[in-house]
Amino acid sequence: MELFPAFPLEEWNETKQTVHRFEQIVGKVRLQHSPRRNHWWNVPFHLTGSGITTRPMGMVDGNPIFTIDFDFVRHLLIASNLEGDTASFPLQGNSVASFYLRLQSALDSLGVDGGIPVAFPFDLPDADRPFAEDHEHAVYVPEHATRYWRILSRVNLILEEFASGFSGKTSPVHHFWHTFDIAVTRFSAHTIVQPEEAGELVREAYSREVVSFGFWFGDDNVPEPCFYAYAAPEPEGLTEEPLSPSFAEWRPSGHGHLALLRYADARETEDPRATVLEFLQSAYLAGARRLGWDVDALACPGGVTDPYLAGH
Repeated sequence: MELFPAFPLEEWNETKQTVHRFEQIVGKVRLQHSPRRNHWWNVPFHLTGSGITTRPMGMVDGNPIFTIDFDFVRHLLIASNLEGDTASFPLQGNSVASFYLRLQSALDSLGVDGGIPVAFPFDLPDADRPFAEDHEHAVYVPEHATRYWRILSRVNLILEEFASGFSGKTSPVHHFWHTFDIAVTRFSAHTIVQPEEAGELVREAYSREVVSFGFWFGDDNVPEPCFYAYAAPEPEGLTEEPLSPSFAEWRPSGHGHLALLRYADARETEDPRATVLEFLQSAYLAGARRLGWDVDALACPGGVTDPYLAGH
């Protein structure tokens, strides 16, 4: 099976726009009903064998323990509780409005109050339209949803492999419903005091010095799938650092620069997995060295810190 099948944004953008809003609805339930973790680690989705999951939540908010899963093989939304009760409905055939109402009904049948205080899209062009009034986004092509999940699953494991080489503080590999990307972030102990006007999201996400890595399927700014990396705060001279392979590039973003590797370029190489790992490592070294991290001390090849197994 091809590791990275072709998946141009224009081929599935209508399904992507619908699924993104479906995930924002469920993601906001997760945000409301899970214990807060540093850097918003409680909020994103994680991959499963057939889709993505919120992981268990509830209990601390007075609800029974419950989970919401997207199944992109059988194309179902599945809610379940700790007692083994489930409620599900098809993903296909729903607008954002009907999905929102059916989800609330499914959770209610499980004895869960799944209410969210701001039932609007976050940071999307229609952010002023309630989910319950969005009848526009209603395209769901099952083949496209399945391919999205399969690509996401393969990228997930490459990011997990890359994450294993760092012994410092690192995030889980997780799929953000805000920006519809999958990412893993490495942190230093250096505290960054963000200005109050930066907003709660940014102040929490970037309260420490980071080098972050990920993949997204394309958006209005970069209309194609890409692997990316960045350092925050961006150190002086970052873009003077070399990236590998040679066709990776530094590109300006709204708040600095991104290291970018086009998915289309990676998939054409002899070993796409090795190409992506090479890119991630080069971007890490660029950011970490400019930020003054002790790269050698933080390294743990193969995920091993045991000094006997590591050969020290």
